[in-house]
Amino acid sequence: MQVAALDLRPGYLVNHQGRMATVVWWNILRNDRRAFVQMRIKDLQNGRVTELKEHTDSKWEVLDKEEVDLSHSYRDGQEEVFYRENGDEVRCAIAAAEDALQWPSPTYRGFFVSGQLVSVMPPRFSVLKITDTAPPMKGGGTGTKEAVLENGTKVKVNLLCATGDKVRIDTETLEFRERIQG
Repeated sequence: MQVAALDLRPGYLVNHQGRMATVVWWNILRNDRRAFVQMRIKDLQNGRVTELKEHTDSKWEVLDKEEVDLSHSYRDGQEEVFYRENGDEVRCAIAAAEDALQWPSPTYRGFFVSGQLVSVMPPRFSVLKITDTAPPMKGGGTGTKEAVLENGTKVKVNLLCATGDKVRIDTETLEFRERIQG
């Protein structure tokens, strides 16, 4: 199915120069006379991310995909092994799943094209432990401070968070959502 660049969104699976890629970021850029679409796409075979600037009416081939819940099992050589809810084993290249596996979760979303697992997406929210941040500031207001999570990602968290606390993070925007008690 052909779609204008203006209608693409993150998560779409597209054909780019004969290779399967997923849209990981998308934005509209406007100036006085024109609008452009800025986007980042990730090649599913080699994991390479490409940044593009396209006219809003440029055509893209969107690939039909089936979305299935998967649970991660283990890494086998150059492949990641997942299981469907019914117990069937499916495999994909490490590059197709490595971004998703940074975010610990009991289930992930797998994208299948023609019966083949081609991409794995992380859950919308993930709970991770803070490994490094400034000491908490009691009564410090509603500001934020930098923190490093157990997966190595740097995010902004509220001033009450301390090293060792668990926090819920939006995996798409890397925004802090809440501190998890206990």
